[in-house]
Amino acid sequence: MPHHPVLDGDRASEWLGITVRRADPGHCEISMVVREEMVNGFGIAHGGMIFSLADTCFAMTCNDPDPDGTTMTVAQGVDINFLSSAHPGQTLVAEGRQIATTGRSSLCDITVTTAEGEVIAQFRGRSRTVPRRQKA
Repeated sequence: MPHHPVLDGDRASEWLGITVRRADPGHCEISMVVREEMVNGFGIAHGGMIFSLADTCFAMTCNDPDPDGTTMTVAQGVDINFLSSAHPGQTLVAEGRQIATTGRSSLCDITVTTAEGEVIAQFRGRSRTVPRRQKA
């Protein structure tokens, strides 16, 4: 199964149950199953859960899966549009593509769908590459 170093120590993505399907420079695909504890009062997936899946995909898309350790790419801002609802038991798939890079900034699009292909959300992230602080 593919791995991405941005997930090392990422307890939130671990709790979400994210599975890496593909991890290439500028492109990735991950999935998660919507669990009962991820729903809101309407019985549908909480928007924060869908956002978190897309945000993890964004981090993986804009960070090189084979880093040299001197930099990291972080979010500058994001927009998300929720287009449909997800329900417990459904598998959601997030696919991310880096669509533009200028200097230290980039733009990524993440599409969240059901496993059957219904679009749930569209996420656009703006990122910035910065020096990585060495751990003490």
